[in-house]
Amino acid sequence: MKIFISPAKSLDLISKPPAVQESQPYFLNEANSLNRILKNKTVNNLIDLMNLSEKLSQLNWERNQNFITGDSRPAIFTFNGDVYSGLDPYSFSNKKLDTLQKNLRIISGLYGILRPFDLIQPYRLEMGTSLRIGKNNNLYEFWKKKITNHIIKEINHDEVIVDLASKEYSLAINFKSIKNSVISPVFKDFKNGKLKIISFYAKKARGAMSRFLIEKDANSINDILKFSEDGYAYSEVDTNDKNTPIFIR
Repeated sequence: MKIFISPAKSLDLISKPPAVQESQPYFLNEANSLNRILKNKTVNNLIDLMNLSEKLSQLNWERNQNFITGDSRPAIFTFNGDVYSGLDPYSFSNKKLDTLQKNLRIISGLYGILRPFDLIQPYRLEMGTSLRIGKNNNLYEFWKKKITNHIIKEINHDEVIVDLASKEYSLAINFKSIKNSVISPVFKDFKNGKLKIISFYAKKARGAMSRFLIEKDANSINDILKFSEDGYAYSEVDTNDKNTPIFIR
């Protein structure tokens, strides 16, 4: 099973990561090329490009300048958003950390695709950013073929893909070119008497499901449907497409 999640805007650069066998990103050369473009952007350029405050733009300008020489950390212990709160990577046993490295992948605007223990520099580059790279008008054009071909080469023919990334990052993969089963769970909560996707809860649930699948050594669609963390449960009644199972609470 391969599980895909999004990165996070907020980063944890303080907590000490557990001892793991660190790895290098597959597309490090591409990341360096993208950084060279970002490095030439001024603080004001970044404000306009990424819709950032001046303070955040200054911080990320400094990160861009120090990209090669700065301290690197394993990706899974660096991203620090709602998905990662649900995943809680610091609490995995050593045995499950190996499963995490094998099964989880993070789609990244800067690095393309990351294994959990790939070393990364602090950065800010969302996949939806309108950054022109040579003949490519945006990051989707730059990354889609590279990421998709890499997945096809890496994945076994009988592995199930679980797409738990946000739409912004899922669009960087051409799933139509991948012959494996692709399952895209959706998490909904009752609000004012109606089922709705509530962003904060849905993000945390994606992390919690990722953790559940890793802890259970899941390898099938039936394993996915057994997810029942944080009050969620699979709803056959609300599911119209078996590849897009709905989990409600």
